[in-house]
Parts: sequence; structure tokens; C-alpha cells
Amino acid sequence: MANAWFETVAEAQRRAQKRLPKSVYAALLAGTEKGLTLADNLAAFDELGFAPHLVDLPAHRDMATTVMGQDIPMPVIISPTGVQAVHPDGEVAVARAAAARGIPIGLSSFASKPLEDVVAANPQTFFQSYWMGTRDVMTEHLERARKGGAVGLILTLDWTFAHRRDWGSPHIPERMNLREMLRLAPEGLSRPKWLYAFAKTGRLPDLTVPNMAAPGARPPTFFGAYADWMQSPLPTWDDVAWLREHWGAPFLLKGVIRVDDARRAVDAGVTAISVSNHGGNNLDGTPAAIRALPAIAEAVGDQIEVLLDGGIRRGSDVVKAVALGARAVMIGRAYLWGLAANGQAGVENSLDILRGGIDSALLGLGRSSIHDLAPSDLVIAREFQRALGVPQ
Repeated sequence: MANAWFETVAEAQRRAQKRLPKSVYAALLAGTEKGLTLADNLAAFDELGFAPHLVDLPAHRDMATTVMGQDIPMPVIISPTGVQAVHPDGEVAVARAAAARGIPIGLSSFASKPLEDVVAANPQTFFQSYWMGTRDVMTEHLERARKGGAVGLILTLDWTFAHRRDWGSPHIPERMNLREMLRLAPEGLSRPKWLYAFAKTGRLPDLTVPNMAAPGARPPTFFGAYADWMQSPLPTWDDVAWLREHWGAPFLLKGVIRVDDARRAVDAGVTAISVSNHGGNNLDGTPAAIRALPAIAEAVGDQIEVLLDGGIRRGSDVVKAVALGARAVMIGRAYLWGLAANGQAGVENSLDILRGGIDSALLGLGRSSIHDLAPSDLVIAREFQRALGVPQ
């Protein structure tokens, strides 16, 4: 494809909007209710400035670090996202792109590709799960992850089933039967490149979740698995500690936004936490994750690994997060826009954009390593931080 390269994630998003059917694009854009949190995840980064140096800048910059026992060349990993009707190769294309850049991938239990296929494409795979069913059911999920080759587990708990949107939610079918294909035909025909990519494979997105099926069983639909999840008893901190002990390998708790929850996560024995508000897809009005990061990093950063997930679109965003105490960041939409724009090559393009931006920011700040970054490298507005869950 001519001129497939893009220079910013924003350009990848513009191309994704032109390429994807309206309902698919809207599902990726997501957000809940008024979209306050969705917007703040991006706007908060604009409130952080840099304090650059001018002379004696480092000729070489080191971006390498480790996350949950995995060596990575820059402080970025792929965040798990659900069923990807973005591209026929879905999470496998993402895994290949990440592997080509030495980056781990988090694979959602609601993903469209089996764990085993993703691990084959990228051995640095973390398997993500929600708390679903009983402890016996969770044990089955863990065994599937262990046998499938996952090197770590991500437990996502920041979800209250808030999904209403003031601008309207897209129509997402449970199954692609004849009726639904006829209903969605105008959307598909209006995006011939997207449609042709799937047509070449001989199938359309089937919206099933193979990682939620028992071995040899037919995969449930996304909404079938979602309904089971909604009916599950809500987990306790004892459940989190039990799951961590039962897994017995690197374990990340995703969705922490309060200092007191971060401390409880430490008590539960987790390896890492991700400061996250589920990309603005949870309780609207929750502050941007980057606003909550400094207080959490100060409280527990010397005891567990602290990651940030939410609003990363540039390498400079990564540097801001690391300067405020994150070991690394997790990206979601930043790679999904790349996947939509140009498949595996588009994901690699997005990762290269982030790497280049990190390097440029380190150069300007006069830092030879990401490990040297500090809040003093930033210009921080007085009211920027939100220290949630701090005893008064």
C-alpha cells in the first residue's frame, strides 16, 4: 500500500476512522456516560510540561527496563483489549508486531484469538482475566493460561458494567448471522478495504471468545461470556490473595486508582499494579490515571512495580508517566489505531513512534536513562494531582 507509514498516532486514528465501519470504530473509541474520564485521560497529559536542558546532552539514551520479570527495550507493553474486529489477524498481528520490537503483549480473556496462537507469535505474553464464576472456575482459567505458555497473569477489576454513552452506543451483534449481515451490510460496503481484508480470509468477525472455552468446547460469544461475568459474585481481597498464591508467577492487578487500594494490593502479594480507569470505560468522573499516579507511586513504588494505563499517545507521554513514578506504561488505543490503519506493520509503526518520542524527550531533558527521570523534569500544574484514597 502506497504511503502506508504514518508519523503520529493521531494520524493512525484518522486513517482508522476512514477504514473501519462506523460501529467498529465507535466500539474502539468507547467511553461511558458523558465521557469525562475518557477526555481527561488525554487532557491531563497536556497539563504536564517539560523543563529541558540546552547543553551537555547525552549522546546515547537507555530506555530498557524490566516488567514482571521480562526484559523490554523501552517502558511500554501492550494492554489487553477485547474482541478485535479491526483486522482479520487481530491479536496475532499485534503479538507479532510486539515481538518484532521486543515488547510483551497482554492478551484479554475476551480476545478473538486463542492464547496458544498468540504465545506462538510472542512468547512474552501475559494472560488477562476478570473475576468470573467461582474459585474452581478461576482455577480452570489459570490452568489454561499456564498450559498455554503465559509468563504472567493480569487480573482486571476496574469494571462496574457502566456502558451507557450520551452519544449512543454502537450496535454490536452477538453473532454474525444472515440477519445481522444484512443489517450491517451498508457499513461494510462503505468500507471496502476493511471488508476485502476479511473477505480474503473467507470469514467475517464471528465475535466469539476462544479463551473462555473449555478445552475442545465451542467458544462462547462475547456477550454470552459477558453475561456469565455479570452474574459472577464480586471478588474480595481474600480472593485476590488466593488467586495470586494459586498462580505462583508474576501477577499484575489492573485498575488501581486509589492509594488505599494500592496498599491492599501490596498486602495481597501482587507483583505489579496498573494505575488505570479502564480507558474511560468504567465509572465516568474518575480522574485520569496519570493524575492518580504520583501519590500511588510514592506510597507503594518501592514495594511493587507500578505501571500506568490510560491516555498514552506519544513517547513524551511515556516519559511523563515514568517521571511521575511509573516503571512502564500499557497502551491500548495507540496500537489499535495502528492495527486498523495498516495491520501488523501499523502496530510496529505505532511502537516506533513511541520509541522515537521517548528518545527525543530524554535527549531534551538531558537524561541518559529513563531510570534517571524525576518529577523535576516536568512542569506540573498546582492542581494536577488527585491523591485518591489517602486517609485524612
